[in-house]
Amino acid sequence: MQVILLERVDKLGGIGDEVRVRNGFARNFLLPQGKALLATDANRQRFERERAAIEERNAQARASAEADGKAIDGATYVLIRQAGETGYLYGSVAARDIAAAASAAGHKVERKHVHLTQPIKVIGMHEAKIRLHPEVVVTVTLNIARSSDEAERQARGENVIESAAAAERAIADEQAGELAAAAAEAAAERGPAEE
Repeated sequence: MQVILLERVDKLGGIGDEVRVRNGFARNFLLPQGKALLATDANRQRFERERAAIEERNAQARASAEADGKAIDGATYVLIRQAGETGYLYGSVAARDIAAAASAAGHKVERKHVHLTQPIKVIGMHEAKIRLHPEVVVTVTLNIARSSDEAERQARGENVIESAAAAERAIADEQAGELAAAAAEAAAERGPAEE
């Protein structure tokens, strides 16, 4: 299906571009959301008549998104989640969770603005892209932890999973040393083995 784009669409084109897309993509996404018009002679003429207004509306939306983006860009959101000892979450962090955390911090972010390539399933520091406008993308940092104390440690740069593993190894080494000392002491009490 041939359409005329009314705004910039990733991997398709910019305002006024006439592109060929799949029928379902046009009927289910581009046309209902007002991102495109069918490429007919009447719509081409209509677009040319309204081109200045469409470009002005896009410029205003981009300016508004840039203003919002300056407040959001580089922000860090702390998300407390339950996780196992190895750091894997019982569940995952998705776009709606990030949007809720941003809204709770006073930023205007909707779920559709958050772009994750896949859900986050492990604690730690992660980055996410927020697309406020097709031409305005900002990056936020997500501090996903099991507790606020752990979140503070992660914010300082500590790898809490590795720290916990190191502490467990130290305890295991200490216990192994105690067992070896106890075995040596028991052997000394028994005396030399008779032949």
